[in-house]
This record gives sequence, C-alpha cells and structure tokens, in this order.
Amino acid sequence: MNSDSTNSSSNDKHYTRKIRSFVLRQGRVTKAQKIALETLWPIFGIERANTLLNFPQLFGNDAPITLEIGFGNGASLAEMAINAPKRNFVGIEVHPPGVGNLLRLIGDNQLKNIRILNDDAVEIIQQRIAPKSLDRVQLYFPDPWHKKKHNKRRIVTAEFVNLLASRLQDNGVLHMATDWEHYALQMERVMLAAPTFKSSFESAFAPRPNYRPLTKFEQRGLKLGHSVWDLVFQKI
Repeated sequence: MNSDSTNSSSNDKHYTRKIRSFVLRQGRVTKAQKIALETLWPIFGIERANTLLNFPQLFGNDAPITLEIGFGNGASLAEMAINAPKRNFVGIEVHPPGVGNLLRLIGDNQLKNIRILNDDAVEIIQQRIAPKSLDRVQLYFPDPWHKKKHNKRRIVTAEFVNLLASRLQDNGVLHMATDWEHYALQMERVMLAAPTFKSSFESAFAPRPNYRPLTKFEQRGLKLGHSVWDLVFQKI
C-alpha cells in the first residue's frame, strides 16, 4: 500500500551520520520469498519517496504505531502483529531476503497491520517519519560491531536517541535488546544520559516484556548460558 502524505519533511539538522551502521550482504532469496516480494510488496511495501508517511492513510485507521528498526527475518515482528491486532507495525530492513520472508509470513497469516520499508532506517526516520507520530520504537539485537575499531558503527548513540525522541509521542517507548554485554553497557550509558527519557523500571535493564517474542537464536543462546539485556525507556 504505497500511500504517502503530500507534506515534505525537513532533514533533522541535529544528527548527521557519517558512517552507516550496516553493511549490505548478498543473501539468497528463496522461491517462496521471491513470490512474496512479487505479489505482496505492492500491497504491504512502502516505496521510496521524499514525503512524510501518512500512517492513518497507510493503514486505514488511527491505531498506535510501532516502528521496528532492522527486523531480520521478520518472524518476531509477524508474531507481535498477530498478538496485537489493534496496533500497527512498521518494519524497516535493508536485506531483501528478510523483507521477502516477512511478506511471506504476512501472507500466510493474513496480517493487515504491518507495512514494510526496504531502506536505511536512519534516513527513513530523518526524512519520512513525522515528529511525535510513533507510539513505540523497537531495536532488537542490532549489529554489535564487537571489534573495538568498529564500535563507531553502532547505531545507538546520543544523537540517534535524540532523533528517536523527536519522533516519539509523549510517553512513547523506546525498547532495545542485545545479547552483547559491551553494547548493553553502552546503551545503558546513552539512555541514562538522555534528558528526554526515563527507565520504565528501577534500573536501566528490564525483564523481557511479554510482547517481545523469544527468537530461535535467542533461545539457543539462553540454553548455552548467554545473557540478554532489555532496556525499556519512556519519553518524558
């Protein structure tokens, strides 16, 4: 459903990113994903444009909007959409196989409350998301860029969090999760220093909310004794 508003957004002058937080990798698109991309993208995909997204027009209702940055293969996002039919979900992912897989899941489950962008999330948030239009932002298991020389590529910075704050409604929620301790500690420092956010729990780290599904990767890691850190912060 490739509908946009006619109002152009202005670039956010407070956040100029010099280094991308992702690297495009060639992934194999399966036959099922290819069929989904061909048949369902025209319905649920959002084409590139330079206009603000009009969420009521896109979804045909005024339900609250959850934005997920980097949804991977889309399995957890599809599960959340199934479990919360009165909430609308917008997913952004740069890798076509993940987009195709989520479209396949949308078709298999006859979901109506998801729209997808195959693009750079930061550029979309800067240029196409209106201020105070999001109810929740989700950033689950972003690339940790674990080598010290690559830490500068991490998406979570003070500037990026300020950008998200401008797009969230008052009392909106930013929920992040990672299984990389060093990155979790960086997220903690950034969020505790952010003047427009407060933790929804007594500490920066929170128990996993029941709306965030456990992924197969996460379940395997937990069985191996790996830890996962959730951070749930509310805009004030």
